Order: sequence, then C-alpha cells, then structure tokens
Amino acid sequence: MTVSDAVLAQLVQRVHDAPARLPGPGGDEPWRATRLVCVDGPAGSGKSTLAAQLAAVLACAVVHLDDLYEGWAAGPDGGARRLAEWVLEPLAHGRPGRYRRFDWVADAYAEPHVVDREPFLVVEGCGAAARQVDPYAALTIWVEAHDDERLRRGLERDGAQAREHWLRWMDDEAVHYARERTAERADVHLDGFGRLRRAD
Repeated sequence: MTVSDAVLAQLVQRVHDAPARLPGPGGDEPWRATRLVCVDGPAGSGKSTLAAQLAAVLACAVVHLDDLYEGWAAGPDGGARRLAEWVLEPLAHGRPGRYRRFDWVADAYAEPHVVDREPFLVVEGCGAAARQVDPYAALTIWVEAHDDERLRRGLERDGAQAREHWLRWMDDEAVHYARERTAERADVHLDGFGRLRRAD
C-alpha cells in the first residue's frame, strides 16, 4: 500500500498541527518535545509502507513493533507494553529510548537500538496505538484491509509455511483490537490501498 501525495500531505499537516506530548507536562526542555505518530491496524494492511512514507517526509525514525514482539506465539500485547516501557516512558522523562530487536528466526533478542529525542517519531505495528500509548500520541492512524487480502500479502512475504502462524496471529490481534477499541479511537482511517476513509 502506498498513499498518494495528496493523502500524505494531509497526514503530514495533521502531524504538524497536533500537540507534541513527549516529554509530557512538566518534562524538561519542552522545546524539544516530540510529536509521536502511531500507525496501527491488522497485520498485512499496509502499516509499514505508510510509516516509511511518513518518516521520509518528517525526516524521522520509525520504531517497528515487529522488533518488540517476542515471536508469533506472543501476540501483539507485549509489543505495546515494551514500546511504552522501553521507548516512550524514557522519552517522556527526557532520556533516549532503548530496545533490543527481537530476532524471530533465532528466537532471541539481537542488536540494541537507541531512539533519540527528535521533533518527530513514527511507530507502526499491531498495538502501536494501544490505550497505554494515548498519553504520548500526537496522531493515531488506523489502516485496515480485508482479511483475505491481508493473508495473501502476509504469505507472499513470509511464505506458505507461515500460514498457521498468520491465522493464529489474526485471531490474537482481533482479541486485542476488540479490547482496545483501537479503530474507534483513531484520529484517521485509511483502507489497505491508501485511500482516506475518515479523519476526525
């Protein structure tokens, strides 16, 4: 999924117009506050592509929740929790965020990453806009595609042998989104082909 220049421009303007919440009220050096953009939605909907487009225009880093989940079986909840603990809470207190990428093949944590304090930060993945992220988010974007299309994209990327993993993940994320009501809380809705569906 690639969004058009017009849609991308609308999203970028929304980011610039939104309040910067990292660090939060009372944080040090408020002029260095960060606008956090959260791109959430089911697996295979197009989040990573959109996040890359936004980051290119905003000249900022992207944190992928795929690097924070502990593999297929862990489900999406742990990624949001680690995002808040390892990245967002330190940034809110004026310190860089730090995490180690989880290697799904090796089933172990790999190299460390540092997330510096910058004017913008994009986070993408299932759970990127979980409720615990709300205090820090400037803009939340929900991206959604039909289940069949998402599964097709996923298997095209990961191979047919990943089908059972994908089906289990889709069940897990459905539970997560029903509980978090992420789509209802999002500021902007896009479909899986980059078309703007709703902007509050």
